[in-house]
Amino acid sequence: MDSARSDGTRSVTSTKIVIAGGFGVGKTTLVGSVSEIMPLRTEALVTNESEGVDDLASVPSKSTTTVAMDFGRITLAPDLVLYLFGTPGQKRFWFMWDDLCVGAIGAIVVVDTDRLDEAFSPLDYFEAKGIPFIVAVNQFEGTHQYTLEEVAGALALSPHVPLIDIDARERESAKRALVRITEYALERLAGDVAVAR
Repeated sequence: MDSARSDGTRSVTSTKIVIAGGFGVGKTTLVGSVSEIMPLRTEALVTNESEGVDDLASVPSKSTTTVAMDFGRITLAPDLVLYLFGTPGQKRFWFMWDDLCVGAIGAIVVVDTDRLDEAFSPLDYFEAKGIPFIVAVNQFEGTHQYTLEEVAGALALSPHVPLIDIDARERESAKRALVRITEYALERLAGDVAVAR
């Protein structure tokens, strides 16, 4: 990953991480809290037109929604830059996930403990695609607090899938999730290389 150029400087490696999950779980918040650039957001107002199309009952105060993607960037080390692509959460926009995942080394599936049922489709998606992913439980004051073991059991996660708790609003917490998915993706890559030998 770290290579020196002929002039003695290090080359910079950039890679892509996808931030996914259900509607209103904190994907846009996570990208915004950690991005070192002004994040690109493709949000639209939630209007009466979405009534009957989008299930807004679980997030009645949500006034905007991502309709294409969120985009941000963070430098984890002098030679490692992550480009962050947040997916739209509503099912009617999931057709975009395939394009957003092209070239990604890994994904963070953000889950809300009040709506764990919305995590199953994103988890199935990344398992089917073979993209390494971690699960980030967005726990902050005002939400039901569960242990990570309880969440893993409720989601029937495989033991090899990393599970962490975060507060998507806090930069260091979000950054910890990005470090973990990068480590996990590299571990998986190293394992695949070892198996291929």
